[in-house]
Amino acid sequence: MYAARNSGGRRAAGEAPPSDAEARVNVLALCDAVQSYRDEHGVYVSAGPSPKEIPRGGQGVPFPESEAFHRIGFEPDGKVRFQYQVMVQESPVGEPEVSCIARGDLDGDGQNSVYRVRLDANGMTTPIEVEREGE
Repeated sequence: MYAARNSGGRRAAGEAPPSDAEARVNVLALCDAVQSYRDEHGVYVSAGPSPKEIPRGGQGVPFPESEAFHRIGFEPDGKVRFQYQVMVQESPVGEPEVSCIARGDLDGDGQNSVYRVRLDANGMTTPIEVEREGE
């Protein structure tokens, strides 16, 4: 199991607001799972987006069963506060381009944070790219 556990739900008085730690851990775990699957089976697998709707306001939602995510071994326990996706595209020179993405709206304002890790042709991950951190 690759994904981090989190409880989701309402925060107790004095508890810290939700953070992006889930997205940062899981987007790397997702790329590791995708690369491990490719190492074993010779192909990259596209998956998601899942859950279908991006969770809002830091509220955790159950991660739906998904054949593609199951195949690569990415099945978060409990609830997630982000939507996950693996995008596989072909580059102009014919090499696969793989992006592992997490989207969330922790503050519930309708603007999404996006966390992206890319796999290069050698299966190495890039640093996490973040758009609209804290949204």
